[in-house]
Amino acid sequence: MTFETIGIIGGGAWGTALGQTLTLAGRRALLWAREAEVVDEINGAHANTPFLPGVPLDPRLSATGYLDQLARCDAVLMVAPAQHLRSVGASLAQVLPAGKPVVICSKGLEQATGKLLVEVLGEVMPNAMPMVLSGPSFAADVARGLPAALTLAAADERQGEALAHAIGYRHLRIYWSSDLIGVQLGGAVKNVLAIAAGIVEGKGLGASAHAALVTRGFAELRRFGAALGARTETLMGLSGLGDLLLTCGSPQSRNMSLGRALGQGQLLDDVLSKRRSVAEGVYTAQAVVRVAAERGIDMPIAQAVHAIVAGSVTVDTAIDALMSRPQKPEM
Repeated sequence: MTFETIGIIGGGAWGTALGQTLTLAGRRALLWAREAEVVDEINGAHANTPFLPGVPLDPRLSATGYLDQLARCDAVLMVAPAQHLRSVGASLAQVLPAGKPVVICSKGLEQATGKLLVEVLGEVMPNAMPMVLSGPSFAADVARGLPAALTLAAADERQGEALAHAIGYRHLRIYWSSDLIGVQLGGAVKNVLAIAAGIVEGKGLGASAHAALVTRGFAELRRFGAALGARTETLMGLSGLGDLLLTCGSPQSRNMSLGRALGQGQLLDDVLSKRRSVAEGVYTAQAVVRVAAERGIDMPIAQAVHAIVAGSVTVDTAIDALMSRPQKPEM
């Protein structure tokens, strides 16, 4: 299979950045956005001011508000927010031919069910060929052509390799894998941990606390991944450790910046009301804690984040509880 035309569902920062990347890679990219003003600005002014300000877009990138226009594309990148994947996928299923690759590019678990997005896609689009694209990447960096690397997971590695070559170009390396669970879990859980890392910074707890938080958070990610069937080497790679380091290390991360605001004493509703972009960790935290409880997985940092965003404990109480846990062997 060749991939010359690729559709993108989602006109936010990451969807726009991927559309830009595809044009730079020589592909024909068509981006679907819900907002009419985004469609008009991409097509007319070659910009996306609401979601990716200051980044000029390639004139070859086109946008549409009609989902059925993506049906003729060779593959579709699903960049809708994780909590909307079910509804958007159900709409796409009505127009997309069977067997077409659908690549999940959003990061999270479904809050209502705790399910992996691959599972959700399988329920609403059972005839699609599911893939997952994830890794350490900020939309503005990728859209500007700065160097980055991602992992593409597909059950059929030959198809994954073919699509990886279609997406990648000189400034964006795409590695391929067959571990859909591992590639997806790394991107989902790191958003929860990034909120915790932001809280550490917002409280001014220092670099030592930040390093300890990220390291112990990675231990939680590995335990969670092992229980759900992820490969250890995947979690040690770009979509696991790589994404964790990026998202926990820069306030450019939506989840870390949200955590920093919480650490500084701001209220969650106030922070969210000022944003158009989605901090997926807020919603994924509940799903992660739910699955961890069902499977008996020890995840105290994720539990603390969930309790903070749910409003059941204060930031100071959560920190005291973590630091008061009994000491134990590291491994």
